[in-house]
Amino acid sequence: MKTFKVEMQDVHKSFGSKHVLRGVNLEVKKGESLVIVGGSGTGKSVTIKTILGLIKADSGKILIDGKDITKASGKERDELLGSCGMLFQGGALFDSMTVWENVAFGLTQGQKMSKKKAYPIAIEKLKAVGLSEDIAQQYPAELSGGMQKRVSLARAIASHPDIIFFDEPTTGLDPIMADVINNLIRKTVKELGATAISITHDMASVRKIADSVAMIYEGKIIWHGPIEKLENSGNEYVDQFIHGKEDGPIRF
Repeated sequence: MKTFKVEMQDVHKSFGSKHVLRGVNLEVKKGESLVIVGGSGTGKSVTIKTILGLIKADSGKILIDGKDITKASGKERDELLGSCGMLFQGGALFDSMTVWENVAFGLTQGQKMSKKKAYPIAIEKLKAVGLSEDIAQQYPAELSGGMQKRVSLARAIASHPDIIFFDEPTTGLDPIMADVINNLIRKTVKELGATAISITHDMASVRKIADSVAMIYEGKIIWHGPIEKLENSGNEYVDQFIHGKEDGPIRF
């Protein structure tokens, strides 16, 4: 029996009378970069937040390395999710911390590593995303949007995670900087040998970073396939979305 790195089985989530996830089934292989696409309010963010445990699923199974984290104890769950990194939409850097302290946050707070030991790791990760040690003592507010996004990426990879989540990684960036970030994501994920799960509206990002693509619509995965088949998916919903066409089965 094949074990996937991440697997969702018939996952449901409602908020009051609003049914957001209506039976999500998804499989992500080890080392694969999966991008989830779909319109606003279709359940993309809720999907990755249920995997991370930021939102508790109402029903269904969420497996990491074959272990159902919905049934795991607090310690087991922390260990499983401790192997995850996250690049949040907007970066979500701590304004009161220096750049290097932001990058090292998971090491010093999560792993209780000393600052002396964490500092060189933070510098190494900054260099991995094309930033020099010169900015280590600066604060996020002193950086451009593109530099902040790079710092966020450095933080996401600082603990050498097995799985990295990317939430709209190019939002708010100009096309050139978005391409820089996409290339960095692709490079760092491959170098780490990590499994990546991303959500984005940016089709340029999808084509750059995805090995496979899943489309969510009305709370269900309606298509999942390799990036090579995206343009000829045979699915009219996918075709309308990726080409940004007004006419089609998706109504606004």
